[in-house]
Amino acid sequence: MDPKAGARERVKDATRELLALSHRIHAHPELGFEEERAAEWVGAALADAGFAVESGICELPTAFRARAGSGPLHLAICAEYDCLPGIGHACGHNIIAASAVGAAIAMARVADDLGLTVTVVGTPAEEGGGGKIMLLERGAFAGMHAAMMVHPAPVDIVEPSILACTQFEVRYTGKEAHASAFPEYGINAGDALTVAQTAIGLLRQHIRAGDRVHGIVTKGGDAPNVVPADTCAKYIVRARSLGELDEIRGKVMRCFEAGALATGSTLAVREDHSPYAEMHHDQALAAYYRRNAEALGRVFPEMSAMLVRAAGSTDMGNVSLALPSIHPMIGIASLPAVNHQPEFTAHCVTEAGDQAVVDGALAMAWTAIDVAADSDLRARLMQRR
Repeated sequence: MDPKAGARERVKDATRELLALSHRIHAHPELGFEEERAAEWVGAALADAGFAVESGICELPTAFRARAGSGPLHLAICAEYDCLPGIGHACGHNIIAASAVGAAIAMARVADDLGLTVTVVGTPAEEGGGGKIMLLERGAFAGMHAAMMVHPAPVDIVEPSILACTQFEVRYTGKEAHASAFPEYGINAGDALTVAQTAIGLLRQHIRAGDRVHGIVTKGGDAPNVVPADTCAKYIVRARSLGELDEIRGKVMRCFEAGALATGSTLAVREDHSPYAEMHHDQALAAYYRRNAEALGRVFPEMSAMLVRAAGSTDMGNVSLALPSIHPMIGIASLPAVNHQPEFTAHCVTEAGDQAVVDGALAMAWTAIDVAADSDLRARLMQRR
């Protein structure tokens, strides 16, 4: 049987189980590093398909590695399954996980014939935890030649704009006092945060088009009649590259320092994780993915102003600096709902969301088959490691 026909047949046979897996993860959202059920369910689905599954790899209890085939060309599929606080799977990681399983079992069917080894890497805590960075640093991707995954979005995009970013917590410490009777004895940590946010707002006039600065106040004080002595905020700074990120981060930090200077508060900054890198899409892999997705009826719209402006961040960017990678967006027909909205959460288990699971799995499997058959691309990938 033709390898692509065999892959299609395997995905078709597994569709019911893949969609059940997607819906189960969606119905039981788990935050980063807490994805115990999702990691177990995804690993079990792969074990049932004949993969050798190793759980809790790299000292991360909700990470895993599942391998099939024994060929010299080693391809990785990344599975994400963490959710967002408060709004569940509003970024559709249930679709990512299920499509990764589908692609892997389809690839496994033809892996030995094509000289492939296929590994699914279960990667926890993409939503702000940097799970893939930890896995990279601890050797989870050692010996692999390329990596891929698909991510749900309102529409299909083969090479989405993915920015470098850093996330951190700021804390101001001041001194309590009665806010009416003795305000002059207080040091207002709430004012420090207000000064910093005002400065950041003014800074936005003078940043590059690719820069982003946004955050939330996680603690503003304890009582309105007490001068706040302890305030906290979490912020994300983004830029087009790690190099540009250093520059804009320095400007933002000066805004926070200004808050401390103006009020006499003490500033402490804690990094949440290593910076996420910008995404380097491998052009040849992306071209094969697009061709295969279009063969399944997928349409990649012209880049509208909205699509040009839209940009997020992911620790898959760090993977792309280490080995050739792709991270296409697969559309679920959700507009006007967009990622990180509760309405998008609901769209991730609609008929269109389910179709994204099936199409994403097959497009990745077919891409792997094309890569295995392309002698020049295969040689390039294998020379890298």
